[in-house]
Amino acid sequence: SALGMTSGDVVQALRDQNVQVSGGSIGAPPTNMGTAFQYTVTTQGRFNDARDFRYVIVKSTDDGRLIQLQDVARIELGAKDYVTNSYLNGKPAVALAIFQRPGTNALAAAAEIQDKMKELSADFPKGLSYDIVYNPTEFVAESIQEVYKTILEAMLLVIIVIIVFLQSWRMAIVPIVAIPVSLIGTLAVLYAAGFSLNMLTLFGLVLAIGIVVDDAIVVVENVERNIATGLAPNPASHLTMDEVGTAVIAISLVLIAVFVPTAFIPGISGQFYLQFAITIAVSTAISAFNSLTLSPALAALLFKPHHAAAAPPRFFLARFGRALADGFNRGFDRLAHWYSSIIRVLVGSWITITAMLAVFAALICATVYMVQAVPRGFIPSLDQGYAIVVIQLPDGASLSRTDAVIQQASQIIQKTPGVDYAVAFAGFSGATFTNASNAGVIFARFKPFDERLKAGQSATKVIGNLFGSLQSIKEAFIIALPPPPIRGVGNAGGFKLQIQERNSADMRQILALAYEIAGKANKTPGLTGVFTTFSASSPQFFLAIDRDKARILNVPIPNIFETLSINLGTAYVNDFNAFGRVYQVRAQADQAFRLDRADILKLKVRSASGALVPLGTLIEIRDVTGPALVQRYNMYVSVPLQGNAAPGVSTGDALASMEKITAATLPAGTSYEWTELAYQERNTGNAAVYIFGLSVLFVFLALAAQYESWVLPFAIVLVVPLGVLAALLGVSFRGLDNNILVQIGLIVLIGLAAKNAILIVEFARQAQERGLSVAEAAVEACRLRLRPILMTAFAFILGVVPLMIATGPGAEMRQSLGTAVFSGMLGVTFVGLFLTPVFYVTLRSLFSRRKPRSEAEPSAPAEAPSETAAE
Repeated sequence: SALGMTSGDVVQALRDQNVQVSGGSIGAPPTNMGTAFQYTVTTQGRFNDARDFRYVIVKSTDDGRLIQLQDVARIELGAKDYVTNSYLNGKPAVALAIFQRPGTNALAAAAEIQDKMKELSADFPKGLSYDIVYNPTEFVAESIQEVYKTILEAMLLVIIVIIVFLQSWRMAIVPIVAIPVSLIGTLAVLYAAGFSLNMLTLFGLVLAIGIVVDDAIVVVENVERNIATGLAPNPASHLTMDEVGTAVIAISLVLIAVFVPTAFIPGISGQFYLQFAITIAVSTAISAFNSLTLSPALAALLFKPHHAAAAPPRFFLARFGRALADGFNRGFDRLAHWYSSIIRVLVGSWITITAMLAVFAALICATVYMVQAVPRGFIPSLDQGYAIVVIQLPDGASLSRTDAVIQQASQIIQKTPGVDYAVAFAGFSGATFTNASNAGVIFARFKPFDERLKAGQSATKVIGNLFGSLQSIKEAFIIALPPPPIRGVGNAGGFKLQIQERNSADMRQILALAYEIAGKANKTPGLTGVFTTFSASSPQFFLAIDRDKARILNVPIPNIFETLSINLGTAYVNDFNAFGRVYQVRAQADQAFRLDRADILKLKVRSASGALVPLGTLIEIRDVTGPALVQRYNMYVSVPLQGNAAPGVSTGDALASMEKITAATLPAGTSYEWTELAYQERNTGNAAVYIFGLSVLFVFLALAAQYESWVLPFAIVLVVPLGVLAALLGVSFRGLDNNILVQIGLIVLIGLAAKNAILIVEFARQAQERGLSVAEAAVEACRLRLRPILMTAFAFILGVVPLMIATGPGAEMRQSLGTAVFSGMLGVTFVGLFLTPVFYVTLRSLFSRRKPRSEAEPSAPAEAPSETAAE
């Protein structure tokens, strides 16, 4: 101002002299005179060196003196803004965030980025280095590698089961071949359909290993049984297709139909179900085709008549193996005899049938109870190898104060066992991911999972230690949070809701309500760490402009605003070129001229007549408080609330507790909405219950079409709810919740439970067609089908054991799915073996058309009907 200039004059000079221009050309058409040459006219327009700005002429005085920009300003090549400071383990650093493009391969992109950084680092100046401190694909890669191990372990266990039961490499090779055939075919279809090989599709492949061998096992066992009756392998294979072909088709239809309703699930849940559905349905279809074509062909080629294989082995190990096999077979024959004897008693009279139906009713009641009792969740919290530390200082705290706290917190985090890196940002809110001078966030990256596992340092334990250690810092509110289970859905783990004011824009009212809700929530069992970083009390200066006086002094109001913006803000002027890129030119008062409120009053603004008017004569500064930013959610002003479920408490119970507290606290005119992952969980609601019911219905309809009967499908699907009971008992026993992985497992169990029942019902139906009574047909079917049922059941059960006992990255999801299908299949196999024949006898007896008494079957129990007519 001593030179008679304002900040607006400086900015205008920059705009006038740093401008991109086109000089045109000489001799360019149109012209009536021919020219030999055409010249392009160029001149110095936009600057291409920061030093050129020194010589920008801002003003010329009356005595001819030129005032250049370097006379009134400090010119530097700096950052676009200085609202955040970043550090790596306490040392200044620049964070470079790289985001994956949609439709690309995350692992391939990460590998290319690492290669590119190695290439670029070769040209780094001395003292400059880089570290990749956060690479989410490491968790993905490690998780997928663990699933690969699970697949191999599952295949090994399934092969062992097959060999133990079949006791012949010739017979074992047929179902073993079904595994690579089905998996390779499934991968081909997934690739053609545009699906990636991720954790969900790999989980589906793990389950598919135990499923795809089922059909082949049924075929092989039946061929072997027919050979034992004296048939040659070729006719035995043909007879097997007549006997089990319908059952194989029915089993495949059930396993495919069970996933059809999952197409109606909305949101993220639908994506989870969809990838499982495609994987299992495709593998099942390929397995069925293989079992109806390749399996019987291989059996006819590889199997030998029993008399040809009766020669005693020559080697000791072979003789020892034969002895073990003979012992196993004798034991299994006794088990089959004992089992068929029990079934004969159970279906032998209406008294025992009624008793079994009463037991079934009690189990259904237990199922309903367990569905309500087991806590509900959504997606298990995963150990992703890092935590988010949110830091909030009092309102109005400067960036330098926040920086000091960040440095102190970084030192504590680095000393915490299990932590490898501390990536800190001062001036950036970890709760809202917005800039704020009084906020900071530190991303604490953990040490490799294997190293932490040996030391017993789980993510939960490390986060708990971080939270406890950081409470020693009294200058700020600090909380440690897990990352969101799904990248891109939310900023942190736990839940988040928005408290909304719908009748006005009174931020203080809803903020007070948010504090009240948070206080109540933190005193409620099952909830922890409920907080909000929002504040409506940030200290502010309100400038009251005397517009009448400004008019009298002929000062345009826009000039006042421009003066404030340039001096106190960071005004964008224009651009310049450097290093082959375009950079912004920004103007701001130097630090010494914007430290105190008095500096505002000293600013000068130019009037329309050219006079300089002190800004203090036109404004009055008032101390006020207000929100640093106003947040809106779905058009309503809102305050965010974040929190977590306490250890051992499901997210479903935590959300229900928050809803209860919020409903009791909010007055009329205010409301709330869930957001991020909590919104997805609440949006899904009870969809799983309806989808389960629809899946059972689709299974029933598929079976009704297959058997052209309404009665036989009932005998099959009635056992399905018992799989839910067994699964939830296993989930509850391990302290897990009923999350989306468990629910996917329940859908799978519908098809698996129906599969066992189909084997009994199909053979019982065929036995009735040969003239046996209802009861005797059921007993005969149970005796003949016990071995394939147990073979297929144990092949699947042992195949999912690696999922159930999984460790390593992503183990939480594998454990939930594995526990559900393991316990569910184990329970429904055991209970279904006894209840399915009871259902069959009851329904066939009640719904069959009566024959004359003289035609009644003599072998039928006195109390149980024995007619064999079709429904």
